[in-house]
Amino acid sequence: MRIRVRSGVWNAGRLLLLAGGLLATFVIFAVIAARVAVRAQEIRVPEMTGKPVDQARALAADQGLALKVDDVGRPDPKIPAGVVLGQEPAPGTSARRQRGVRIWLSSGPRVVVAPKLVGESERTAQIRLTQEGVGSSTITEIRDAAYPPDVVVAQDPAPDTRTSEVRLLVNRGEDRASYVMPDLIGVNGDRAADLLRSRGFRVSVVGDHPYPGVPAGIVLRQSPQGGFQIGPSDPISLEVSR
Repeated sequence: MRIRVRSGVWNAGRLLLLAGGLLATFVIFAVIAARVAVRAQEIRVPEMTGKPVDQARALAADQGLALKVDDVGRPDPKIPAGVVLGQEPAPGTSARRQRGVRIWLSSGPRVVVAPKLVGESERTAQIRLTQEGVGSSTITEIRDAAYPPDVVVAQDPAPDTRTSEVRLLVNRGEDRASYVMPDLIGVNGDRAADLLRSRGFRVSVVGDHPYPGVPAGIVLRQSPQGGFQIGPSDPISLEVSR
């Protein structure tokens, strides 16, 4: 009688153990299946920054992402209007399909009315340009005793002109023979050096570099840059293509 009872208990225990094992296996497979299903819906957010808005829309549609474009563009002096400046979430981020991706676009360079800067000091002119929202300015130098030092003697464009950039001519106030450095990028280096030396300048060709599509001997870089004021004693260096 005891043997039969023990045998029944043993069999019941084996059944419970087997049922527990089957339940645990089912739970494990269910968890794995759920993770696989979630991962199947996840993608990597594509890189949209620097691309036109139409291309960004196509990328989002290919990945099944909902694209939201900010209504207000942001001015940028280097990025053309209609090109993506930034995005959220960041490129490469894991995201589920149908998730929204927010982008904001460049409205291009900020166009403002150029203020009157002639007669102002260079520092005052730069501060005013910053206050007016001008994204960039170019400085060309002269040295002339007829004007006070570090004063703007000319500007381009003229005051009250709509523009995104203002170019300034600033006097450095040194009374000596001086010249404006020409822009030599793209010309033959040997010919440019010979011409400058014939005018009394000290010129050296400091090196050559391979540059695809450019013939040998063409100026790639120069120092000083074009537009800067130079004197006969100032050294000039040219780097040419090989």
